[in-house]
Amino acid sequence: MTEDATAGDDDGDDADEQANGASEGAEETEGMTYADAGVDVAESEQATAALLSAVGDVVETEYAGLLDVGDQFLSLATDGVGTKLLVAEALGDYSTVGIDCMAMNVNDLVAAGVTPVAFVDYLAVDEPDEGFAEQVGEGLREGAERAGVSLLGGETAVMPEVVSGLDLAGTAAGLVDKEDVFDGDARVGDELVAWPSSGIHSNGLTLARTAVQTEYGYEDPFPADPDRTIGEVLLEPTRIYTDLLEPMREHDVRAAAHVTGGGWRNLSRMGAHRYEIEEPFPAQDVFAVVQELGDVAPREMYETFNMGTGFVAAVPDGEGEALADATDDGRVIGTVEEGDCVAVRGMEL
Repeated sequence: MTEDATAGDDDGDDADEQANGASEGAEETEGMTYADAGVDVAESEQATAALLSAVGDVVETEYAGLLDVGDQFLSLATDGVGTKLLVAEALGDYSTVGIDCMAMNVNDLVAAGVTPVAFVDYLAVDEPDEGFAEQVGEGLREGAERAGVSLLGGETAVMPEVVSGLDLAGTAAGLVDKEDVFDGDARVGDELVAWPSSGIHSNGLTLARTAVQTEYGYEDPFPADPDRTIGEVLLEPTRIYTDLLEPMREHDVRAAAHVTGGGWRNLSRMGAHRYEIEEPFPAQDVFAVVQELGDVAPREMYETFNMGTGFVAAVPDGEGEALADATDDGRVIGTVEEGDCVAVRGMEL
């Protein structure tokens, strides 16, 4: 489920529409899909639902479980880095994946209104290697600093018959006063405030890797910026959004969404409404490259990737601009209306 985000500006929308074909009436093509690349989101959601039903009584939000500990809730979130690790392995550069692991966990806590306080990691390898283990550790330390949490250590397991290469996951713990938990339900008439992503983050990498490898290797120059390689762009760390917690609480955020697996459809986690998105952030060049190389339909892009927008919050009408102004790079991108879909510039997901 980076600090240095490419926010763009309001004038970048026309270029964004041209690059990603997301304007109203854009033609759909029978190109590469996430399922074709090996990840069926619908099947994954069904498996998750089956797991939760077997667990039994769980106090749930859409992003993290909550445990009543008196005046507060203790909250836990767990996630991994996914197939972004294969890009790191191909380049021999594991220095940023620890940031991704931290981000994917603490951002889910933030979406529930919970303050992350501590993190533990789990590194599984087929054989021990001090070189990449040290790089992973450096990334985790950097991620902990960005998130403002304590890194409590973790576990390294050597499992040659189970793991090929390595897998990295972790668990973040958070605390929140009961009155500060987001209620999780947007209301019709709410404004949607968003903050940009730093790039592709840690979702959809199976599709992205499959698309770019039709023509390029990871060490080839990135077409839109030859000073960087394809691999470097794909490894851009996931942005951490813990700095949004205080301003979101001050401006009565009702619900929030961390845009991860499932792309823009994640907004539906804020309730069954129509989320009318009129001013999304411009998508970074990496998305246009993936779309072109994989001949990926615009709808598939928005149902798989964050497309430049990494975090969204619903606030009462009239609070949107104030919340956006209280942060470095937020802006109002749309409204909550009657219905049951996410509509990006008229394209319904």
